[in-house]
This record gives sequence, structure tokens and C-alpha cells, in this order.
Amino acid sequence: MKKAINAWSVPGGISFETMFQQIAAAGFDGVELNLDADDSSSHSLTMATSAAQLVQIRELAKATGLTICSVSTSLYGSNPLGSRDPAMREKGKGIVRRQLELASALGADGILVVPGGLDQDTTLLQAHENAFNALSSLTSEIKASKLLVGLENVWNGFFMSPFDMVSFLDALDCPSIGAYFDVGNVAVHSEPDHWIEILGGRIVKVHVKDFLRSHGLYSGWFVNLLEGSIHWDKVMESLRTAGYDGYLTAELSAMPHSPTYLYQITSSALDILLQAA
Repeated sequence: MKKAINAWSVPGGISFETMFQQIAAAGFDGVELNLDADDSSSHSLTMATSAAQLVQIRELAKATGLTICSVSTSLYGSNPLGSRDPAMREKGKGIVRRQLELASALGADGILVVPGGLDQDTTLLQAHENAFNALSSLTSEIKASKLLVGLENVWNGFFMSPFDMVSFLDALDCPSIGAYFDVGNVAVHSEPDHWIEILGGRIVKVHVKDFLRSHGLYSGWFVNLLEGSIHWDKVMESLRTAGYDGYLTAELSAMPHSPTYLYQITSSALDILLQAA
């Protein structure tokens, strides 16, 4: 396994070049970039990022020895694949397509996709069916891209157990679509290693952050790696048993006043995790 960090962990005013230099200096192998709304940060990708800009970004990363390992996005919240609105679902599908374009141009091997869309007017059943149909309609394009699509478990009420993910992924029956497993996101209500055991080889990407429980399950807050309640020895053993050998991508809150300190302590924490693997 290798070490990576998501660009959301970097203060928004830092340029691509400086970000890559600082992350590489901290000992990371890779970086995950994000497709965001216009002007979100100085190192965000957008729907309008040009081919020439992508070439430049890729070269800047290469010059520091970093691999752009994946492309995430913040755009699914306002453009859910499971929406009742067909136009909204089409926008969501457009985001998937754009992520595939960006990942291919940047040399990444995969993207992060968040299925969802349930709200007061959309039931879980409706959101599930809509998201499933939207992704099913994209499978030929996903296969043609030769990239991995990881569906992430987030706090949107969509994947509430590993069995939900298994059922959804197996029904899609596309070898290019798997689980983008976020370790910290499940720690509030369950044990991450239990999820890994059940997801097994379906895991194609992994996000890592820690979660500090307060008085048991269903309460607490996210913290930096090794500062929480997650049993990382069990997590790493489970990932190894599942055959996972990709990136562990840290996704943490940025430290605006001490960004390089966050990179250093995160890189060191990942070293400890990898030694356990």
C-alpha cells in the first residue's frame, strides 16, 4: 500500500505547484485532486479546466515525484445521481463523465462517486433505483475508460451497512465499479474492519481519517489519524486479508495556519499504519 492525501486537506489559497511540493516533501506517494465548483480553491479542478491546464498540472505533480492517484468531487450533493428530477440525474452523470476525463488526462487510475439523493421528497427506494439506473447507463463508458469507479460510503443515509454496498455493487455487475471505502465514516456506528471483511475484494480505493467516539456509538467527531477510537491494527489486517494494495488516501480538515504540520503528522501516522500491514 502507498500513502496519499486529498487536496481538501490543503488550504484553498495554496497553488497546485506549492501543494505538490509540500506534499511530496512530507513523504507522500500520491495526491487525490477534486472536481469542485468554480473558484473553490487555487488547486481545484472544475468543469471548465482546459486540456492545456491538465497537462500542466500533471507535469507539476510529476516533477515532484507525486502520482495523481484519483479524482474526487464535491458536486454530487447538489447534483445527486438518485434525484427524482431527471435533469438533475443527467447533471450527476455529467459529473461522472467529467471525472473520468480528468482522471484519464491526469494519469489517475480511478474516481470517487457518491450515489445518493434521498430527501424529504425522495424515498430511499426511489433514490436507490434512480442511482442504480444512472450508474447502469454509464457502465459501457466506464469500462471503455479503463478506470476504476469507487462508490463511497458517506453520511447521506444511502449505504448504512456493508451489505447495502455489496448488494448495490453486485447488482451493477461491472468489474470497473467497486467500493471507495471511507474508514472514518463508518466508525460512528460500527467497526470499520467488519465492513472490510464483508466488502472484501470489492474495495478499489480507501479514504482514511480517524473518529473519536464520545460515550459509545452514535456520537463523537472526526480527528486526525491515530487520535481517535478506530482500531487501526484490525483495519490494516482486514485490508491485507482483502487483498487491497492501493493507496491509503488521508482526507482531513486543513490546518490553514500550519499546513505542513498536518502533512508531516499525517505522513508519519500513515507510516505507522503501513508498518502494521
